[in-house]
Amino acid sequence: MIKLVRLKPESATTLWLAFSDGSTAHWSAADLIARDTAMTRPLADPVYFARAFIEGGALAWPNGFELSASSLHRRLGEQGNLIRPAA
Repeated sequence: MIKLVRLKPESATTLWLAFSDGSTAHWSAADLIARDTAMTRPLADPVYFARAFIEGGALAWPNGFELSASSLHRRLGEQGNLIRPAA
C-alpha cells in the first residue's frame, strides 16, 4: 500500500509529495480548491493550505479533510506527473 512519507508546501496551492515507493510529485490543489465545498474552502487560504500534514500515510488538514496517498499516487501517475526513482 502506497503511503505519503513527506510533504513540503511550495506555493499557495502546490505541495511537493514523497511516497513510500520512492516516487515524488509536485501536486497542485487548484482544481480541488475551485470546487469550493465546505471542506475545500479553507484550502484557498495559503496559510491554511500550508498547514497540510500526514496522518496515517494520507494527506490531511486540520479541518479533517483527507486525501488518500494511493489515490493521489494513481492520479499523478495517470497525469504523467509522478517522478519515479531510477531503477
